[in-house]
Amino acid sequence: MSYEKPGLASKHFDDLFNSLPSLEGKTIIITGTTSGTGFVAANACGKLGAKLLLLNRPSARADAALKTLQENNSNGDFTHIDCDLQSFASVKKAAEEVRAMCPNGLDVLCNNAGVMALEDYATEDGFDVQMQTNHLSHFLLTKLTFDLLEKAADTKGEARVINHSSIARKQVKELEADYLLKNGGNLGGNGASMFFGGARWIRYGQTKLANATFTACLHDKLTAKNSKVKALVAHPGLAETELQSTTVDEGGMGKWMTKQLMKMGQSREDGALGILTCIAHPNVQSGQFFGPGMGGMFTALKGPAAGYPLEASYDNPQTRDLLWRHSCAAIDADFDI
Repeated sequence: MSYEKPGLASKHFDDLFNSLPSLEGKTIIITGTTSGTGFVAANACGKLGAKLLLLNRPSARADAALKTLQENNSNGDFTHIDCDLQSFASVKKAAEEVRAMCPNGLDVLCNNAGVMALEDYATEDGFDVQMQTNHLSHFLLTKLTFDLLEKAADTKGEARVINHSSIARKQVKELEADYLLKNGGNLGGNGASMFFGGARWIRYGQTKLANATFTACLHDKLTAKNSKVKALVAHPGLAETELQSTTVDEGGMGKWMTKQLMKMGQSREDGALGILTCIAHPNVQSGQFFGPGMGGMFTALKGPAAGYPLEASYDNPQTRDLLWRHSCAAIDADFDI
């Protein structure tokens, strides 16, 4: 029998949602909206009147999610765009469709989609499947749509890029270049221990640290340019999503351990508080990190999303340079801001 989610109750979502302004006239991209925090954020933004471009791999799940959003949400305008983050070619094609749909610019790019604790194998582009899905393809997507964000910022006063990190960024001490290179399938094997250095979880931690570092890079570059585009990052705490089910199915964690861990978790709605705040709250500032806490692995699992500064462990010149340089090399293109 597969892992059964506990069905955790939401405690804080309504308070945030009821505080948010209308999003009418805004165009928002969210990657990974078939379930979990991405679905919740898309649904909330639709209720607030936004136009949503939903970037997902083509699948029955994606079709079903789109149908549910359209049927249950009369205010939103939802469009699905095929985008497989394990393929740079697919990301480039999706970006072309985005450009055709956004002649007046793009208000928000939310790089939400992610995979967790997968086996050690390479994408078609040669990179670790977790790093390409969680960071490198989002780096490419951001580059390819950045002028649309600038256009919206110039005409409306602001635009936002949001990355989705995790408390798993704390599992690794520093960002390492090897995980950003074409080393897919040669990055430690398939050790599955979250707490004792299992290679699946080290690779995952590297991707989540990359998400936070990417935000630090963007904030640093945008600030230097005096840009009106804001760079933000969030984490969901320990949120009840399909990630746990997939991780169990893929051998990344046992059912019993997952069940025990999720006793300390929160609902997918409460897990979406961070990215939804970054997307829609009027008072966020570039360079903020939103989530239920910024402490260690067990001190930031659940609760309301508060704003924190970026952390010095990755928001420093050396780490920012490493991330930006190797990410540009991975996509084989410069990303000039």
